[in-house]
Amino acid sequence: MADRRPPIPTRLGLSAAGALALLVVGAMAMGISPVFVRHSEVGPFASAFWRVALALPVLIVWALATRDSAAAPFLSRIRHRGVVLSGLFFTGDLIFWHLAIVNTSIANATFFACLAPIWVALLSRFAIGEAVSRQTFLGLALSVPGAALLILHSAGGGGNGSHWLGDLYGLATSFFFGLYFLAVRDARRHLNAGETTFVSSLVTAAFLLLAALLSGEDFLPETLAGASNLLALGLVSHAGGQGLLTVALGVLSASFSSLVIFIEAVAAALFGWIFADETPGLLQVLGGVLILGGIWIARPRPAPLL
Repeated sequence: MADRRPPIPTRLGLSAAGALALLVVGAMAMGISPVFVRHSEVGPFASAFWRVALALPVLIVWALATRDSAAAPFLSRIRHRGVVLSGLFFTGDLIFWHLAIVNTSIANATFFACLAPIWVALLSRFAIGEAVSRQTFLGLALSVPGAALLILHSAGGGGNGSHWLGDLYGLATSFFFGLYFLAVRDARRHLNAGETTFVSSLVTAAFLLLAALLSGEDFLPETLAGASNLLALGLVSHAGGQGLLTVALGVLSASFSSLVIFIEAVAAALFGWIFADETPGLLQVLGGVLILGGIWIARPRPAPLL
């Protein structure tokens, strides 16, 4: 995937500060997804499929509305290697993520998924030719223990299976999510955010549909509330969360953007407190402070004036 060309300009001329703000909102939107999954009336693979499939109508409108009319035909542009790989990697991410959510606690699942920045930092230079700054490594060194303090001490029930298996699923989630960051960053050098998010989601939806059907699990919700829950998962966590992440990756490096996803841990703790009675204590607050401090240290600096 190595490609040293810079990302294509955003139509809005988004600044680094603006991209960071959108990324934080996107991380919060993705952070609430465990709540939707836990209340789903369908199986984990089916939940993952509906998360992506129900976002597609919104995403194709975004893709077509924002494409450059002077660019190559849409169908020829969307076959880019990076965007197809991002869809495959996100398939792996969602399969293991949803398995982790139902086999361990929301806290553990979120913590292990939040280790994605480690994979991004290790692979970024090799995969996409993008160096990782010393400040990013320092921010990572603060954010990882911060995430552990924030969510591994959280109260609340685990999933339906053994915790160690769910934790392994969470670790696999982090690996695929890290690869997803790198692939999206690569794709954004050639496609705009709308095109990238739509095509990546289309690839993901196709493979998740196959996984859901082969699993034999419940595929359709039984009630209107169940359908509304899946729709919220698709619109909030996928169209909103993944869409804003893709926008930000047109401006911010993959390594820093992945670091900001630790905000998901903060969001998960917050939503666990609100919806699952998982009250945070002093250690959790300290963990949140470490995460925010790590992100602050790793933030992009403006180039010095000559």
